[in-house]
Amino acid sequence: MQIIDRLDEISGSYDVLYVDLWGTVHNGVAPFPAAIAALQAYRQSGGLVVLLTNAPRSRAEVQVHLESMGVPGDMWDTIATSGDAARAAMFTGAVGQKVWFVGEEQDEPFFAPMKILENPTPIERVELKDAEGIVCTGPFDPLADPALLRPQLMMAKQMGLKLLCANPDIEVDVGDVREWCAGALAEIYTEMGGESLYFGKPFPPIYDLAQRRLAELGRSVDKSRILAIGDGIVTDIPGAMGEDIDSLLITGGLFAEETGTPPAGRPDLIKTEAFVTKEQAFPTFVIGRLE
Repeated sequence: MQIIDRLDEISGSYDVLYVDLWGTVHNGVAPFPAAIAALQAYRQSGGLVVLLTNAPRSRAEVQVHLESMGVPGDMWDTIATSGDAARAAMFTGAVGQKVWFVGEEQDEPFFAPMKILENPTPIERVELKDAEGIVCTGPFDPLADPALLRPQLMMAKQMGLKLLCANPDIEVDVGDVREWCAGALAEIYTEMGGESLYFGKPFPPIYDLAQRRLAELGRSVDKSRILAIGDGIVTDIPGAMGEDIDSLLITGGLFAEETGTPPAGRPDLIKTEAFVTKEQAFPTFVIGRLE
């Protein structure tokens, strides 16, 4: 593991970056200017940027969200989302036709048709008692303790339902507020003995989707020339390890305290080594914030 100060110290060794969004490029409210500039410079040098996000939304929705925050379009080439990977699975019947939906009103577009699929499974949203499976884009209330849904999840487990998790993240910072994600509910369900299906980082489907997105751009890149960048110690780094690609961990967000990362500066080497060892997630490189 090597601590670096700037992306351009290592980026010349890679043709493609798989870049996390939340906590890496923006905080859900505003973009990080230094990260934007670093990715723009990388693209200007000839590299490709694939935005690889666990957002439970479509590529088009994520693009609109980025534009609304003022993230410039010249810092990325394509987008692969957990939402698209999970939607494709849902419309091929991964959790049945009748589903109980757990999520917020803003995630309603998850059920919009996917034109790229032939003969999609018709999906009907029903009450839990009538469901064949669960589709979870996140808690009903992202600020509430996910454990409040234990009774419903226990009932689902007893019914033998599979839970489709559209976002494996456990939590995320929205500005200065920490919110729960779908991964927190899936974790509880799995601990209960229920079966959770994951489609975002660190699981293979989203990386398969990223490869298809690269193919759409007419590019085929050897894994040794891909660098994954993100702040997720249970998503970005294990995902990169599973795909046998190099990774760069951002420590100045969710895990600033654990890694001894000051508001502006480098993470503490000893604390960071202890942290990644405890998590058994070993990045190739570490940086306080992407710049």
